[in-house]
Amino acid sequence: MRIGLGYDVHRLVEDRKLILGGVLIPHPLGLSGHSDADVLTHAVCDALLGAAGEGDIGVHFPDSNPQYRDIDSLKLLSRTCEMVRDKGYEIANIDATVIAEVPRIRPYRDRMVRNLADAARIDPGCVNVKGTTVEGLGSIGKGEGIAAMCVALIQ
Repeated sequence: MRIGLGYDVHRLVEDRKLILGGVLIPHPLGLSGHSDADVLTHAVCDALLGAAGEGDIGVHFPDSNPQYRDIDSLKLLSRTCEMVRDKGYEIANIDATVIAEVPRIRPYRDRMVRNLADAARIDPGCVNVKGTTVEGLGSIGKGEGIAAMCVALIQ
């Protein structure tokens, strides 16, 4: 059994869509990034890559490569899971937290879980997504960005 930890953070900006866990969320701002900037899915990828000893998302899907421009991060997660399986591991569980003042995660949680489970080809019961705030502290508390953390277990 191996455990990995993933973390990602992106700035909120105008003229971008807000996508978390593959769910398009109505919001006046979106996350800045080379891909769709889905911090939740990126944290999941990093946790799985870390557990497998395969570096991080930037190693495998660099922002210098134009093929990843605006790519759906669920596609990156699918490829990540293939890498994990190619090393002989199966994904036991994924536990992730979105850190944001807004939007609230609860209304979108079930769709996020389904999307992540589908991309990872695991049972949705093995995926947990939750949200928390930082009580108005720091740049995330001021609504300038969104972060996500994830722990993944592979066996």
